[in-house]
Amino acid sequence: MRELLPLTGDGESMKSEPTALLVVDAQRVYTDQKSELYCPASDKTIENINSLIDAFSEEKLPIFLIRHVHSVDGSDLGRMFDFGGPAADFNFKEGSEEVEYSLTLRRAPAAREIVKHRYSAFQGTDLDERLRALKVERVVICGFMTNFCCESTAREAHDRDYYVTFVTEATGCPALPQMSQEEIREVVATLLGAGFATITDCASFLV
Repeated sequence: MRELLPLTGDGESMKSEPTALLVVDAQRVYTDQKSELYCPASDKTIENINSLIDAFSEEKLPIFLIRHVHSVDGSDLGRMFDFGGPAADFNFKEGSEEVEYSLTLRRAPAAREIVKHRYSAFQGTDLDERLRALKVERVVICGFMTNFCCESTAREAHDRDYYVTFVTEATGCPALPQMSQEEIREVVATLLGAGFATITDCASFLV
């Protein structure tokens, strides 16, 4: 397994190799308190995401805003909802308010946009081609959900030979019956840190 470049603690992580920020699914379905997928303290998560967006904007580094959206007829669902029971109805329908960006997300004017239909932001999109065209070597991942789309994107980025930085506190997820959001974050960070990604928090990354 190839060695991942560690963070230096002095901000060099954004400058040591060409780097892009992937903001995964910062959508209203996760930040609207009325949503069944609302994530605890999502306002703080978005605040952390915004701090990363501001830093990348200041450095004029690429930012990708990624959203999960499905056709209204469900023709692009695939196996997405197999584990949630029959998909008689489903989230992330095109045209619904829940697929729009979170109201407080900072949308940098130069940010590039990607729409996906699977957990990983690489599946069925041109993200890889666009990163290669920019000669990006490291991706920094934040957004929602920690244990689904963010984790899946991190693992696939690693398998596509990108260096991966995972900013755990800038990710969010609903709690599970057996685990809180914080416990899920800790487990995901532990597993990714064992061989897929450099794990950090906002303060350390932005120094």
